[in-house]
Amino acid sequence: MKNKWNMTIEQNIAFAKRSLVDAIWKSARLEGLSVTFPQTDDIYNGYVGSGVSVDAVVTINNLKHAWQFLLANLDYPLDYPYVCKLNSLVGADNLIYRAGRIREEGQEVGIGGTSWKPNIPSETKTKRILAELMEIQGYSATDRALQVLCFLMRNQTFLDGNKRTAMLAANHILIGCGCGILSIPIEFQEEFKIKLIAFYETGNAEDLKEFLYQNCIFGQARSEEAKTDYPFAGIKWNEPDGE
Repeated sequence: MKNKWNMTIEQNIAFAKRSLVDAIWKSARLEGLSVTFPQTDDIYNGYVGSGVSVDAVVTINNLKHAWQFLLANLDYPLDYPYVCKLNSLVGADNLIYRAGRIREEGQEVGIGGTSWKPNIPSETKTKRILAELMEIQGYSATDRALQVLCFLMRNQTFLDGNKRTAMLAANHILIGCGCGILSIPIEFQEEFKIKLIAFYETGNAEDLKEFLYQNCIFGQARSEEAKTDYPFAGIKWNEPDGE
């Protein structure tokens, strides 16, 4: 799978920042929250109007902080502690019980629309598969991002917020290579859910990956050739300053 977009990292960061409120709004809608784009924009900028639920406000602010963390740490390699950190930000302020901590025995989860149930994840296995996905040679950055996305969604590592966490992880890879951003447009969300359930049930990610590639990765063109793999450079992640 070739990269769909080829930008400099600086161009991709700028594009992501311009698209950030829109991406957060679409993510919130994917979670079933009835918020409009103007309401999301207001919450992002610190204003909460009437008629917006507390869960919606917390979800949007948590996504904002997770994106800020992501953009401040593009040179940090995606690994298990980093993914746990993303989930802890997604689930902050008591939005998700045990946010950032792997599910354990007795913490089964169900998925709407299917009788399929994920196994309790193994921390050792989760670490190993993530490391393998990041190290396999021959993947484009886009293919690597989609492979990581699919693994994290189906693994159901955490009690909640797995799709949000997985999409942030995929965007970490994409933006870090100048390959665009991943976001599910409102008009494609129902089809995405159908394909996601089929993926959960079969374990075959190819149809879902092709759908995401064609409809859910956005960017802008540039003339130079972009990097084709993930740049491992960071050692310690940074906390973004302020809001």
